[in-house]
Amino acid sequence: MAQLGDAARTSKAWPFEEARRVLKRYEKAPPEKGYVLFETGYGPSGLPHLGTFGEVARTTMVQRAFEEISDIPTKLVVFSDDLDGMRKVPDNVPNTDMLREHLQEPLTTVPDPFGEYPSFGAHNNAMLRRFLDTFGFKYEFVSATDFYRSGQFDETLLRAAERYDAIMEVMLASLREERQQTYSCFLPISPKSGRVLYVPIKHVDAKNGTITFDDEGEETTLPVTGGNVKLQWKPDFGARWAALDVDFEMYGKDHSTNTPIYDRICEILGGRKPEHFTYELFLDQHGQKISKSKGNGLSIDEWLTYAATESLSYFMFLKPKTAKRMHFDVIPKAVDEYHQQLRAFPGQTPDQQAANPVWHIHGGEVPPSHMVVPFSMLLNLASVAGAKDKDGLWGFIRRYAPDASPETHPDLDAAAGYAVRYFNDFVAPTRQFRLPDERERRAMEDLAARLAAWQGPADPETLQTMVFAIGTEHGFDPLRDWFGALYQVLLGADQGPRFGGFIALYGVDETRALIEKALAGDLVKAA
Repeated sequence: MAQLGDAARTSKAWPFEEARRVLKRYEKAPPEKGYVLFETGYGPSGLPHLGTFGEVARTTMVQRAFEEISDIPTKLVVFSDDLDGMRKVPDNVPNTDMLREHLQEPLTTVPDPFGEYPSFGAHNNAMLRRFLDTFGFKYEFVSATDFYRSGQFDETLLRAAERYDAIMEVMLASLREERQQTYSCFLPISPKSGRVLYVPIKHVDAKNGTITFDDEGEETTLPVTGGNVKLQWKPDFGARWAALDVDFEMYGKDHSTNTPIYDRICEILGGRKPEHFTYELFLDQHGQKISKSKGNGLSIDEWLTYAATESLSYFMFLKPKTAKRMHFDVIPKAVDEYHQQLRAFPGQTPDQQAANPVWHIHGGEVPPSHMVVPFSMLLNLASVAGAKDKDGLWGFIRRYAPDASPETHPDLDAAAGYAVRYFNDFVAPTRQFRLPDERERRAMEDLAARLAAWQGPADPETLQTMVFAIGTEHGFDPLRDWFGALYQVLLGADQGPRFGGFIALYGVDETRALIEKALAGDLVKAA
């Protein structure tokens, strides 16, 4: 494990900055509960998405940073608000007509539209846990349904009844006048319909811990304990902090205006407000916020179809306070940058390692990279080689890197499979080949002739120098116009790899033949 020492205590990497804020909470005495609690919340109203994963991944990074600078034990809790009523039917699930019959029922009593679990909430919880387990997160899962019904929340709920007026004062100040007339921090769960009721509360009996309300025209009294009642989501946030004694939680920017409310309710209920961190939202390809119910943006399974888990963690580390598009086109760049950081890590100083995303992804146990061929290059190779599977790429890879094999370079082997899949699904349908203009044709004929006469080894840098020279000699200014022509004419794309490296990987003779096919118009005809 990379020992960072003093570098961890001064690093400006955002997980270390957050970890130092948490540690400051206990500069006078350690936590009475015996550990520092990191929490992340999840609303299981739809299938988990990458934003859900990102919240856990980033919280884990802060937890690891804390463990590097402190000996205080830690715990990560993933809390599912599955007692919440289903307010609308998600767009991306089957059996939507059936689900409409169960609107406003707690998610853990709504039937599973997939027919696999006891409830829709249980299904979505299982999906979340399966995904988190895939990434090796160490966490304790807490279901709000269990938390309310088992009595673990009872003490806090009774305190909420005692301090109802103080909580309502905070909440009413944040609401429009019309909403104020019917609002209560308590939401009873109807004994008749089983639905979560948004109804005025007629009386709160703090001594007996009950609330009274009208249910379908009949006055009803329920205890606030035992899962008969749940808290509205804003009071629930603060109450949960108080009940669990949470030390750190992060959430999206859309929650930031509510932070003072969460904090104040936590304090009213006898808790100490945690440290919190707000991150910018994830956007789909159209710049719209990713939504569980809409199912827009990437899912976790979709990312893992085209890249390894670590590349996703790398993407989550970067600039959490900057909004990010979560679309398929971000994957290749994330894969290549992750491996660049892996290769750089062993030669870095402790200060540089503390800032390197791979330390935070792997908790200091940073593996070597075996990606001797970048992912972007594998995509281009899949394009010109017409490979149907990764085996079709390995013949080229072995010639480029004779010591590489699927056994010795498992990350490269996996990436080759991902690259073929990604190319077929996203690159091939969008390729647009064109014929060269006269100057481009002369330059490409020159390149083909020089490759035909090539006698030296297929060295990427030497080949790159030759390609540069041809562009200069044929009057391309700027030179990027020359490389743009190569990409458009030979690969059907506006961008591409370092061309010398591509020639070395694909082969000198093979590249010459590719140029000749392009000049003859065969690539345009085939497309």
